[in-house]
Amino acid sequence: MDAQSHSEIGQYVPVVMLFLLAVLITGGMLLGSVLLGQRGRRSKIKDTAYECGMIPVGRGGARLSVKFYLVAMLFILFDIEVVFLYPWAVVYRELLAQPATANVIFFAMLSFLGVLLVGYVYALKRKAFDWRS
Repeated sequence: MDAQSHSEIGQYVPVVMLFLLAVLITGGMLLGSVLLGQRGRRSKIKDTAYECGMIPVGRGGARLSVKFYLVAMLFILFDIEVVFLYPWAVVYRELLAQPATANVIFFAMLSFLGVLLVGYVYALKRKAFDWRS
C-alpha cells in the first residue's frame, strides 16, 4: 500500500473504535442487567396493565371508525402539501429575476395544487369529513 491509501484507511480507525465501544457498552449493560437484576416470580396482578390506579375493564384497544383513518390520511396529504409549498415559495421568490424559469415553476405548482384541489373536492363529495355518518 502506498502512503495515501494507508492514511485514508487510518481515517476510519476512530469510527471502528467508536463502533467497538458502543458494542462493548451495550453488551456490558445487557450482561449486567442479567447478572445483577432481580429474579423472582411474577404474579398475574404484576403483569396487568396499570391504568392510573384503576383495574382495567374491557379490551385494551378500542376499535376506531374508518373515518378516523381517512381523515388522518387526508391530513397527512395536505400537510405534505404545505411542506412542498414553503420551499417552493422561497425558490420562486429568487427566480422572479428569470421570467421564463419563474413561469415554468409557477405553472408546475399550479398543477400540483390543482391535483390536490381535485382530491379535496372528491373527499368533500364522498363526505369524508362528515363525522356523523
